[in-house]
Amino acid sequence: MNETVLQFGSGKFLRAFADLFVHHANQQGQNIGKIVIVQSTGGERANELAKLGGKYHVVLRGLENGQVVDRVEICESVSRALTANTQWDQVLELARSPHLKTILSNTTESGYDLNAADTANCAPPKSFPAKLLAVLRERFKAGQPGLMIIPCELRENNAELLRSILVKIAHEWKLEANFITWMEKTCSWHNTLVDRIVTGTPDQHPLLAQDPMLAVCEPYALFAIQEVPGVKRWIDHPAVIWTNDVLPFFLRKVRILNGGHSGMVHKAIAKGYTIVRDSVNDKELGPWLEKLLYTEIVPILEGRCDDPKGFAGQVIERFKNPFIDHKLTDILVNHENKIKVRLIPSQEEFVKKFGTRPANLDEVLGG
Repeated sequence: MNETVLQFGSGKFLRAFADLFVHHANQQGQNIGKIVIVQSTGGERANELAKLGGKYHVVLRGLENGQVVDRVEICESVSRALTANTQWDQVLELARSPHLKTILSNTTESGYDLNAADTANCAPPKSFPAKLLAVLRERFKAGQPGLMIIPCELRENNAELLRSILVKIAHEWKLEANFITWMEKTCSWHNTLVDRIVTGTPDQHPLLAQDPMLAVCEPYALFAIQEVPGVKRWIDHPAVIWTNDVLPFFLRKVRILNGGHSGMVHKAIAKGYTIVRDSVNDKELGPWLEKLLYTEIVPILEGRCDDPKGFAGQVIERFKNPFIDHKLTDILVNHENKIKVRLIPSQEEFVKKFGTRPANLDEVLGG
């Protein structure tokens, strides 16, 4: 199959999420195409994927509709993995390809930060937005059609935000006005919400010896993608919801699930825990988390998304997944940036709505 997807981010999440969905769709005859992964920092994962020929395993473990799930799937949607710093010419070559249709990204909450050293002549630029801008400009200069941009970072209105950042850089770099118009109008920008707990490489598994890129995740998955009028849907998959408005899905997931993670992480580490499941099963921390979710976060989401209370109960059950060792150290990565999205808005909205202070949020964030 042709290489139709350029993906910024080689981490475990997209490999056990969108990349696996593309594999499923290809197996069903949807002919989505192959994915080329670009690792922006370092090159270890890209090198490992290259050794594996782009093939790796995903272990799905947990409860699904009351039934135990414990299965291994192989993912074969990735054709190549490139290192941006040493193989940028190949990235730009793909940008010019008539087969390329879609760009995926997952660069964490801080991934949209810019680097003052980036210029239009950098090869490659350091920041993700500048890299994406360079790719789109290369495609425009080659006279190729616009692309579907599907960012998977946990940022509200992520595609709109990313587009505005690229337009700002393009003006600062004094790039061609017709290119900026092409980028804004001809490319389609799709806000998204992603939801699946992926824990990465386990400490022990029979497949590790042959597959160091093996990842472990829960069976649950939700990928909400914004519809853009006149643009054909990219993929049909049970985990994918195409919607006119991603925001309700974003609010529910980021505030409850991610907010729950980031809210309890320091308290759990202080009590000596290392994984989420043990933390939630603690006789004091478990009830504390339930109070945080049910009395401070759910009430500000009522009427803004579908059944936030029911979702909170589902989240607590997912946190207790007996098969997944979700490390607290993973949650701590970029913690300061995460709480700006996951917790601080809930704290501010609680005060505005109820006129009182949220005790648990204040304990975490300071009142």
